[in-house]
Amino acid sequence: MGEAIPKRLLQAEGFALFAAGLALYIDADFSILALVLLFLVPDLSFLGYLVNKRVGAIAYNAVHNEVLPLAVGAVGVLAGEPVAVQVALIWLAHIGLDRMLGYGLKYPTAFEDTHLQRV
Repeated sequence: MGEAIPKRLLQAEGFALFAAGLALYIDADFSILALVLLFLVPDLSFLGYLVNKRVGAIAYNAVHNEVLPLAVGAVGVLAGEPVAVQVALIWLAHIGLDRMLGYGLKYPTAFEDTHLQRV
């Protein structure tokens, strides 16, 4: 039973990130069409796996961690650029959904070998 607690906490964090990203996006009255069109864009990083596992893991991890979207969002808020905030919120919601579903950052050994399985 205790082994499931970290996994459930990580899934809860993912849900919170997904829900907060969507709530802030909707509250800002951003375009739902843009949300639908851009939500899966980070998954284009899967194309790196066409090269090899290492490149795939690097590409996936580059766009599936919170650092870049948080930076884009912060710059957008500080610079008064709503498009940057919009993109950051979509990006963060995507990452949150992935974490909630159990998709973690990848190791170069295999697509299924993620930080969530190694917790």
